[in-house]
Amino acid sequence: MLLVSMGKNNLFKELFHRYECNPILTANDWPYPANTVFNAGATRLHDGDVLLLVRVEDRRGISHLTVARSKDGVTDWRIDPQPTLLPDPENYPEEIWGIEDPRITWIDELGKYAVVYTSYSTSGPLVSLALTEDFKSFERHGVIMPPEDKDAALFPRRFDGRWVLIHRPMSNYPLTKANIWISYSPDLKHWGDHCVLLEARRGAWWDANKIGLSPPPIETEEGWLIIYHGVRTTPAGCIYRLGLALLDLEDPRRVIARGDEWIFGPDEPYERLGDVSDVVFPCGVVCNADEILLYYGAADTSIALAKGSLKELLQWLKKSSG
Repeated sequence: MLLVSMGKNNLFKELFHRYECNPILTANDWPYPANTVFNAGATRLHDGDVLLLVRVEDRRGISHLTVARSKDGVTDWRIDPQPTLLPDPENYPEEIWGIEDPRITWIDELGKYAVVYTSYSTSGPLVSLALTEDFKSFERHGVIMPPEDKDAALFPRRFDGRWVLIHRPMSNYPLTKANIWISYSPDLKHWGDHCVLLEARRGAWWDANKIGLSPPPIETEEGWLIIYHGVRTTPAGCIYRLGLALLDLEDPRRVIARGDEWIFGPDEPYERLGDVSDVVFPCGVVCNADEILLYYGAADTSIALAKGSLKELLQWLKKSSG
């Protein structure tokens, strides 16, 4: 259902409507001391529960990951009493300043969940991979993309025998853009055939200069639905908003459509004020037939939920792509 909202004296339609009791999780819900909780990966377990793998930032500023479970994906969250996955800089020195922003993909061929996350090294953020069957023990694969790189997720199956990763490398070279890339691997370890998938726009666009993948790709009959974030820099600071793109089902390098306008942005107080203001940043979705549950970090401080319709997202994308 489209939600018609009034904001700043403008009438507009949003494709996602916020849960009325947002935020659904804050640091006050945590069973141990935490500064903030946000940017959670999400999946539906085989027993039907929704699992969030939550980024928890401690009071030092170092992040780790903790599991929260819910029967309905909305209320009555059961949070692990201790951190689920801690940085391990002794064995993985790239994790010295924390691990964060996980994206979860169920890999049927492996019978495991792939958790792609950002490790914060002394050389900058990079992409790491861990596999798990139960979110209790993890098989770390270490670095799969060097710094600076983040906003990464795996597709759930191979294409022509190769695994495929979406990610967002960055350069400190002046005037370069932060684009979304796609890469291929025969074994989840050696990656190549790197190419730009989506380019950040220039100028006054909402997604000018810096974009990145939000949750993992969503498989639909019409293609892989991509929800991505765009960053607009203003004199008052950055604004993180969401947009849509669609990739070919059998060749995900081929972009079928990309919306011109943003579809969801910071509006509520819990999204506009926090450790990092004016941010909506989803790392996970759960789909129930046509319904999509979008779990997003709000102002780098809490976790919020918005619901939408896959059908309506695809219809909007067809009409709105340039």
